[in-house]
This record gives sequence, structure tokens and C-alpha cells, in this order.
Amino acid sequence: MPRIKEGFKGERAIVLPAFLIEELKQDPLGSELYITDIGYYPHACFHYRKRNTEEATEFILIYCMEGEGWFELDKHRYVVTANQFFILPKHQAHAYGSNERNPWTIYWIHFNGTKAAFFSAGFDRPKDITPQEDSRIKERLVLFEEIYSSISSGYSKNYMLYATTSLFHFLGSMKFIGEYRDCGSMRNGCRSKDVVQIAIHFMQENLSKTIRLADIAAEVNLSVSYFSNLFEEKTGSSPLRYLTYLRIQEACHYLDFTNLKINQISPLVGYEDSLYFSRLFTKTMGMPPSAYKERKKVKTTPSTNSRSGKGQPGARSLRTNYNPDYLPAITCSKRGRNFSRRKYNFSIMDHSLCRIKYTVRPCNGKAF
Repeated sequence: MPRIKEGFKGERAIVLPAFLIEELKQDPLGSELYITDIGYYPHACFHYRKRNTEEATEFILIYCMEGEGWFELDKHRYVVTANQFFILPKHQAHAYGSNERNPWTIYWIHFNGTKAAFFSAGFDRPKDITPQEDSRIKERLVLFEEIYSSISSGYSKNYMLYATTSLFHFLGSMKFIGEYRDCGSMRNGCRSKDVVQIAIHFMQENLSKTIRLADIAAEVNLSVSYFSNLFEEKTGSSPLRYLTYLRIQEACHYLDFTNLKINQISPLVGYEDSLYFSRLFTKTMGMPPSAYKERKKVKTTPSTNSRSGKGQPGARSLRTNYNPDYLPAITCSKRGRNFSRRKYNFSIMDHSLCRIKYTVRPCNGKAF
């Protein structure tokens, strides 16, 4: 049986013998990724290790579940807290240890192979694994136990290779952490309405800032591709197109209710280049912002025709082919009444007295 280390109370650790490691190195699958040591240290008070370049012969993954610790690499010291992990590259001097006042609880694996560098790349800094509904932390720990059980079952080559294939999965769940969460969400049938609401709220709160698609996806902890498909499925619009419409709506409000100049409004809605803003506004609203601003001088009252979807001549509806569940509501500042675009379908250009009220409404008309 593999030799089991002793140390911290409740610890589990296995060190594979040299002859078994050599066998794995000769195997087509094992040579790509294999384990040399694996273990679990609960509340590892005074845990400390230091290795020079010659001693650092494997990649080392440390996954902190509770407490705190630290590690040193390339003359930098990093603090590690609960729900973070890091991977130390081989052939680099390092040191790591537990916080004396709040000792960490860690799962750790020493591994090597031709594919090891791929899985370790980019993780020489603490990486967060945020606990949430779709984080699948428990599933990842079950996978760790699968690896540990396989190795502890003896020196059978099949057990070792099974541990290797499981290690691919375990490291992959960290390398592709967003995709790992997304697949769990899709498998469990998690509904995405909250995700869309959170994304829209994030856009609304950051209209004046530069926002990338990756920033929005990160806010809801989804991969860019999965989030984009999900958002368009629920709203009828791509995330960035939806963001553009929110910005143009906000610009309409500034034009309607303030005396700000166009070059003052454009940065307030996320466009540093006022000429680009004007072109985008014209494309969206059917007229340049200067012409729109002139229209507010002519006070009009919403007519029956406008409520039925017949805007004034030249007006371009800001939204078409959208899921009514996610259309912004409009509040008439003169009467304080709410109109749903789904019901009245009028253009912002038809109502200089109306300001966009950024709330999302479901089919029954009630605010979330």
C-alpha cells in the first residue's frame, strides 16, 4: 500500500513510491498527467514548507477551504483566504504556510506530466472560487475524494490511470471554472431570469463607464458565450445592443430635462467621443441629438395614436422584437403613471415629458 504521512490531527496524505511514478511516466496516458503526492490538512496550525529550485520538482496545487495562509513566489508574498486556490510551478523556489491565528484547511496535490504546465498556467496567484448556487464546490470535493480513494486502493495500474483521468477533470474544473459552473447550471435546469436582471442592473448602474461584454458576464459569473446566448434568448437582444439602447434612453432623458450640451452628455452615457455618440444616436433614434433637443421645445401631449404605437412622423421606435418581460418601463413625469411598452408601444421620441424608469417588468406587469 502507498505510504501515508502523519502530521496534523485528522490529516490524510499519500506519497506514491518512485517505482510507480516511473511506470506512469512510461504510460501514454499517465505520462501526460500523474500524481506524486495528495492529501488533506484540516486546521493545519504551524504548517510550513520551503523548497529551493532543485527541490521543486512537481507542480503543487493548494485549495484552501477554510482559514488563511500564504505563499511566496518570485520574491512576492500572497495571502490566501477561504475558497481560494493557487498552483506553484515546478523548478521555482517557493515557500508556503498557514496563518498562525486562523490556520487554513487545505486540499493539496503534487502533480507532473507533459500536460501539467497547461493546467497550472495563470494560477501562480490566488484564484477565487466564489461559493454560490452553481459553484459546484461539493462536486469538486467529491472528485478529489474519488482521486484519493483510487490512489489509496493499491498499486494497480488501472487505479492509477483512473486517478489520472479524474485529475484531468479536477484540474479542468479550475482551469475552465466558468464553463464548469455553466454546465452544472444547464444540467440542473437553473432558470436564468435572475441572471438577466442582475446583468441589466449592472448595465444601468454603469452607463457612464466603459463596459465590455466580459465585464457583464463576470458580474453574473458566467462564461461570455453562455451568457450572451442566455441574455439574447431572454430579452431578444444581444447584451451590448441592449446596453446601447439603455445609454441612448439615458441620453434622451438628459436632452429632455437638462440644458447640458451634447459633448457634456456623451461621457455621461459612456461615450467619450461625442461625434461617435451623435452618429449612434442618429442611427438609433432616426435624428441627431441636436434635432431631438429642439423637439422638446415643442410641448406635446401623448395622443391616443401614440399610445397605440403610432409615433410622430420621423420617430423611430427604440425597441423592436424584444421580450416584453425585459422592456424598460416608462414613467410619465407629469402624471406619475407607468406605461408598459408591451401594452402601449410608444417611442421615447413621442414623449418629451417621459423619463425612462429602469425597472424590468414581467408578463403580469408587476415589478420584480
